Amino acid sequence: MLRGIDPVLNAELIHALMLMGHGDQLVLCDINHPAETIAKHTTYGRLIDVSGCGLERLAEAVLKLFPLDTFVDAPVKRMQVVGDADGQMPIFAVMQTVIDRAEKRPVQMEALERFAFYEEAKKSFAIVRTSDPGPYGCFIFCKGVV
Repeated sequence: MLRGIDPVLNAELIHALMLMGHGDQLVLCDINHPAETIAKHTTYGRLIDVSGCGLERLAEAVLKLFPLDTFVDAPVKRMQVVGDADGQMPIFAVMQTVIDRAEKRPVQMEALERFAFYEEAKKSFAIVRTSDPGPYGCFIFCKGVV
């Protein structure tokens, strides 16, 4: 155990976060996301599991260490509701609150169609699966500079 590091962040996740550079992307997802399949296409090449933890809790912990990119319009992406591009799910507002609080500013979040989200996720550095039951708990965070 280390001081100042949230215990929800396991060693593998901390290692991946430290390997990431400016502009690299990190996916945080729920248990419904095809994370294992898509993780094989990422830079890290394998799935990082954070069992027993929901999206809100993990995002709070990650964003204490992980600055969002200020050089892009929308440093966070989420999946659109299938069949309703303007549809809202409760997790969207929850995560927006977590992100804005961590950054101490309003942060733009871009909505991507389901399959476009999967393709963008494949370009990410790593995918982290939580135990969150979802649905639509799929977010991509673009790393900024410290």
